Amino acid sequence: MTAPTRKKPERRTQALTRERIVEAAVELLDAGGESGLTFRTLTERLATGPGAVYWHVANKEDLLGAATDAVVAAAVAPDSTVPAHPADPTDPAEPPSSPHDRIRAVAFGLFDAIGEHPWLATQLATQISRGPGGTVAPQIFESIGRQVRAMGVPEGSWFTAASALLHYILGAAGQNAANSARARALGSDANRAEFLETASTAWAELDPDDYPFTRAVAGRLRDHDDREQFLAGVDFVLAGIAAVHPDVGDGRRPHRG
Repeated sequence: MTAPTRKKPERRTQALTRERIVEAAVELLDAGGESGLTFRTLTERLATGPGAVYWHVANKEDLLGAATDAVVAAAVAPDSTVPAHPADPTDPAEPPSSPHDRIRAVAFGLFDAIGEHPWLATQLATQISRGPGGTVAPQIFESIGRQVRAMGVPEGSWFTAASALLHYILGAAGQNAANSARARALGSDANRAEFLETASTAWAELDPDDYPFTRAVAGRLRDHDDREQFLAGVDFVLAGIAAVHPDVGDGRRPHRG
């Protein structure tokens, strides 16, 4: 009598790699935030056991760092572009052709990434505050710093100029993401326009003696576009760098000499 043949287990259709694990982690983070990412949910998503996952990542902290690295790397990729009209991200865009435009592209890449991944702003702050051990801060700093150097900024000011841009970009993008989260938290019936209308009305009703400036710009709060305002801030920082170092021009042309 012939012994029954044992059926071989089905093989995964996609090999388990660190990249695949990180991709699944990003999906879980997007869906449920940091609390939604556990090794149980991850192994279920990947249809594997915890041992296979631990072969590629040491622990949750390692996994969070890898997920943050991956999203940042995509955001600051050299082929990033800026929409012709920032208010409409679907507008066709050309590859950046100058250091100024490349910095704008990096800024927009991070702005959109932080907006699309609600967990990213917190992880960026956490990863950067831990010091030089990780690669998140160097990735962003390098992508900005190379363009600061290409603009012709003197070497003694490289760190200060790149730091000013980095702090503005991450701060403004993080605040925008927080505002968006707050608007969503108000309920399904609340949208951005209603949120800004409420805030604008509150500003306009402030005491005119204590808040003359805030009252004066209340209407701007109601009507502004987040993306255009963000880009204007990047341009202000670049204009400040050019004012301190006139030889770099406005940064829209590669520095010569």
